[in-house]
Amino acid sequence: MSGHKGSLACVGVGMTLGAHLAPRARSHIEQADVVFVAVSDPLVELWIQGMGKDVRSLQPFYSEGKPRTDTYREMVDAMLMEVRAGKRVCGAFYGHPGVFAVVPHRAIALARSEGFDAVMEAAVSAEDCLYADLGIDPGSVGCQHYEASQFMFYRRTIDPSAYLVLWQIGVAGDPSLARFATGAAYRQLLLELLAQHYPEDHEVIAYEASTIPIAPHRADRMPLGSLPQAALSLATTLVIPPAVALQRDAAMVARLLALSGRAQGSDFA
Repeated sequence: MSGHKGSLACVGVGMTLGAHLAPRARSHIEQADVVFVAVSDPLVELWIQGMGKDVRSLQPFYSEGKPRTDTYREMVDAMLMEVRAGKRVCGAFYGHPGVFAVVPHRAIALARSEGFDAVMEAAVSAEDCLYADLGIDPGSVGCQHYEASQFMFYRRTIDPSAYLVLWQIGVAGDPSLARFATGAAYRQLLLELLAQHYPEDHEVIAYEASTIPIAPHRADRMPLGSLPQAALSLATTLVIPPAVALQRDAAMVARLLALSGRAQGSDFA
């Protein structure tokens, strides 16, 4: 047993190599006894290996046909084993460690439940890059975000006057949680679901953030109807711009104007 009590810090390295790592996240990586790393690009993993004393990749826990629920449990177990041994542990994850990231949340919750210090540091996520790369302000008309399979498995209320963002579109509809990709038949079912709210000629965007500075981000525009045949990966996000204008709630606006003492003809919303 180590001479000090174990601890856990889960940090994000952002999306682009070397560009997004914050000082506090770097400090956690450099000061940790053990660093567990889960990133999407081997160059980023190599970069992190140069910062820590003992850096271990979490990628080998993934394998085709293995349920991701098993993978995530094994990752958490590996991290907590070192925390329980009295080590200062850091989990370094691509993007933001709390966004579409099951392992950091579970590991931190478990560590805290066992009395260990555990923190999460905020970071640049793929969502942040998406807004910058595509020139989208989520406050302009609103933005809905769903994981693509969850969107298919459950009934959701869709507002086509706002942006709709579907994450992990490359594995949309996989009930096994064990595939690295699903094919055209799965996406055809997703298309049928989306076609209830959007015309098939509506332009959508297949987006992927850049992971290295010299590579551009992906922003392939296509009609919604071509989704089943599109080239999509685990890193692809589907962005669906608004298809209709915002519908003004005249009754509510009138009540708000009355509260503020402004006339009905005032410029509002």
